[in-house]
Amino acid sequence: MMQEHHPLVGRQLAAANAPVTIRPVENCARFNLRIDPANLAAASAVWGTALPATIGGLVWSGERLAACIGPDEWFLIAPLADRDAIETAFAELYATTIHSLVDVGHREVGIAVEGPAAADALQSSIAFEVGAMVVGEARRTIIDRVQIILLREAETRFRVEVWHSFSDHVWHLLAGICREYELGV
Repeated sequence: MMQEHHPLVGRQLAAANAPVTIRPVENCARFNLRIDPANLAAASAVWGTALPATIGGLVWSGERLAACIGPDEWFLIAPLADRDAIETAFAELYATTIHSLVDVGHREVGIAVEGPAAADALQSSIAFEVGAMVVGEARRTIIDRVQIILLREAETRFRVEVWHSFSDHVWHLLAGICREYELGV
């Protein structure tokens, strides 16, 4: 069994009344699901709620989150305790529905970017208009040459999902941006 390690554990960047803060997101189960959209109802039944049908769609059900990040691709997030049950349920789906479910929990970590200046802070390193994202939208994009999945969870809260190998770089980039906002630069 692979040892689980979260490279951002113990890090926190939050000053009192700061316009933007970052913090690591608690470790969780993460999956990449590839399935023909015609079979989305079957995958939704296994997942436990309707998966978003359009690219950029983001839905929550309890502690589970699903983002459509491609024409036949979904990024799924759930509590670690649900990982085995999810794998088992999708394994049973193979009997009737062709799909691919890959556990990418070892590959990804999450960073929460929060505060009234969160969208502007992210905008400084992302090419598209971050502020135009609506709450409940997801995008695969690039931040300083690093691929991420950006989720808008609330008006002033985003979640950045990034590969472990790039998490330190993205963390320090965001920390520098937060510091500039804190100083009013």
